[in-house]
Amino acid sequence: MRAFEAIYQRAVGFVYSLAFRVTSRKHDAEEVVQDVFLKVHKNLRNFRFESSFKTWLYRIAVNTALNAVKKRNRVTSREVEEVFEDPATATQPHASRGLEAEEAEQKLQSFLEQLNPDQRACILLREIEALNYQEIAESLGIKINTVRSRLKRAREALMALGKKEVASHGM
Repeated sequence: MRAFEAIYQRAVGFVYSLAFRVTSRKHDAEEVVQDVFLKVHKNLRNFRFESSFKTWLYRIAVNTALNAVKKRNRVTSREVEEVFEDPATATQPHASRGLEAEEAEQKLQSFLEQLNPDQRACILLREIEALNYQEIAESLGIKINTVRSRLKRAREALMALGKKEVASHGM
């Protein structure tokens, strides 16, 4: 039990961050974290050391987050929902950031939300988590060429969104 607690303590921040970036919602990310660690606890004895523990955890976290997004999309049928973060629960680093940095983070999150979940997962694992293509392929259980095509499409979509943003603000 202590070993699992140590794993949890070392990985919970990473799993939450990844889950939030994929789901774009605090509540969904919290549920994903719970699901991920239930799966890790249940399957830890079956871990075969064929890949690194980190890759195995990435795979569980990303797949769980993607499934949560797909489930939410099926259930809500694209209902519009406003999400407000409770200032009392905001973390200190987030609260102390400047307004400009916060706006940039919101814009980035908005752009990422417009990608499909598979592209979003690939771009997050590559650009935010700095995984190489092989690690992304292993984490998501897909072929490396699929990783390449999803990254290419995600980058093209992000560039188009950026150009559209610049054009709409007359810059």
